Amino acid sequence: MDNIALIVGASGISGNNLAQELLKNGWTTYGITRNSEVKLDGLKNIKADLLDLQSLEKALVDLKPTHVFFTAWMRKATEAENIEVNSKMVSNLLDVLAPKKSVKHVALVTGLKHYLGPFEKYASEGFTPETPVRTEHPRLELNNFYYAQEDEIFEAAKRDGFTWSIHRAHTMIGQAVGNLMNMGTTLAVYASICKEKGTPFIWPGSEAQWNGISDVTDAKILAKQFVWAATTPEAGNEAFNIVNGDVFRWSWLWQQIAEYFGVNYQGYVEKNRSLEELMSDDEAIWQQIADKHQLAETQLDRLASPWHTDLDLRRPIEVMTNMAKSRKLGFKEYQDTRESFFDLFDKLKEQKIIPA
Repeated sequence: MDNIALIVGASGISGNNLAQELLKNGWTTYGITRNSEVKLDGLKNIKADLLDLQSLEKALVDLKPTHVFFTAWMRKATEAENIEVNSKMVSNLLDVLAPKKSVKHVALVTGLKHYLGPFEKYASEGFTPETPVRTEHPRLELNNFYYAQEDEIFEAAKRDGFTWSIHRAHTMIGQAVGNLMNMGTTLAVYASICKEKGTPFIWPGSEAQWNGISDVTDAKILAKQFVWAATTPEAGNEAFNIVNGDVFRWSWLWQQIAEYFGVNYQGYVEKNRSLEELMSDDEAIWQQIADKHQLAETQLDRLASPWHTDLDLRRPIEVMTNMAKSRKLGFKEYQDTRESFFDLFDKLKEQKIIPA
């Protein structure tokens, strides 16, 4: 049987890179989004509201996917609301697909909030999870929409007989305009503003993050792990961490990024301002930069998500990720983190998202 993929959230960082990887490997690939038209040669676009069963049934009436990849989520004001909405998106789609009996594997991307707590509690003072984080670490005694999404997949797998894989990424590095969690583009935009204003590239995070060891996840390496898990029998019904495979200190990488953009930088200082505070009045300057350089996107909030970057950079602990589980099963891919950032910055320049 041919591999027919359905990507939920094909316009996002992980979904778009996954679509590229699947198409490169000869998969028939559909992308489902609520409103976006994803411009990618070979990708078949579907528009539907995952919270509306009738919308889903109509959009998927002729589609019988063999593999489903969940790469989308919705952010609400509280974790209780996050749980309700994001679990419903998963259950609705799998309920609509169940009568078709075509699905062989379902994959879900989550993240290190599995180990560090939801947005409301995320790596807060006094909470010190064991690091490096490992897939065998138990769930926290906290409400978490990642757990709810997993549980919906586990129940549907028992009912419908497909295998599953969970992919727990660290900070995702990749391109997607309008994405809610987008550190790479956020830092590129922030550095571009600093260059325009002639101000230093100021570190907005904690001392622990500045001096500690960290890692990140390139969207391209997540895509490769998705495909590997979906096509490797031993990887079925398992959860995996996924990061680039190297480690770094922000005290080193921050200087590297500043040098790339040709700006001075300032490292950690006590009582520093968050990135959300540093960028709070930058809408007008970004509009000027966009007009001056004829950029593709003039709305700052479509590109930068400083609130999410702060969640990572202001953590009071260092966090790194253990990859032993998938390594033992044969997943050997590696990505240099500095190249992840620089490759993204080059692409953003080419596509006129930031000034060249």
